[in-house]
Amino acid sequence: MPDGNVDLKTEIPHSARIYDYLLGGKDNFPADREAAANIVASWTALPTGMRANRKFMARMAHHLAAEHGIRQFLDIGTGLPTSPNLHEVVQAVAPDSRVVYVDNDPIVLVHARALLTSTREGRTAYLDADFLDPDAIIGSVQLRDSLDLERPVAVSLIAILHFMLDDDEVRRIIDRLMEPLAPGSVLALSTTTLDNNPEAVAAGVAAYTAHGIPTKARTRVEVERFFDGLELLDPGVVAVHRWHPDEESAKLDDSMVTIHGGIGRKR
Repeated sequence: MPDGNVDLKTEIPHSARIYDYLLGGKDNFPADREAAANIVASWTALPTGMRANRKFMARMAHHLAAEHGIRQFLDIGTGLPTSPNLHEVVQAVAPDSRVVYVDNDPIVLVHARALLTSTREGRTAYLDADFLDPDAIIGSVQLRDSLDLERPVAVSLIAILHFMLDDDEVRRIIDRLMEPLAPGSVLALSTTTLDNNPEAVAAGVAAYTAHGIPTKARTRVEVERFFDGLELLDPGVVAVHRWHPDEESAKLDDSMVTIHGGIGRKR
């Protein structure tokens, strides 16, 4: 783990710290808060959507552990620790669950110790690696020591794909990540959508990009293509508050949640 000498470039707005700030966290700096204020000025629903996305992650993880018996999770683009973290959700269902967290962000690496708590029966590991290099992820010691690729693995890509502009590159990386995994493995993802409140989303995406964080919103059809070759599980690709909603999520207006999510299973 790095020490406090890591250069976090606190004078430059950062997507993970903006996310942290809008979720009510404390791991952010004035540049992040200023950027967040500018973005939310045009995309007022963004904080609501981010909270809905975080709840989607928890429902997704619980569903896969409780309903599908998944005991292994590969979470890429982990972001700053925010309770409940994925391992807390799945180990509450099955204490022997194993989770490998992956991020290449110095701010996340600094806080990674918070992700390495685990039940005695299970395991968590942290890998400093880039989504753009799936071979490094698949071939890593952390992954191979923690996960059995002959058993199903859930690959989680929560709220990171909108920071990748090339759909073909996203598809290539997803294919490479899923290729060595056993049948019954799943891909879970969420990403910004244009289908709900498109004018506000377009303005917000432009604001992110203006602050040096290139961002892309996609239609539901475009998101569905990331699941090509997989069996989309019920209810398909939907706004995240509509994916197996709890009582609170079901009350949200569609215009307030501009993130799509879904799960696909490898046959």
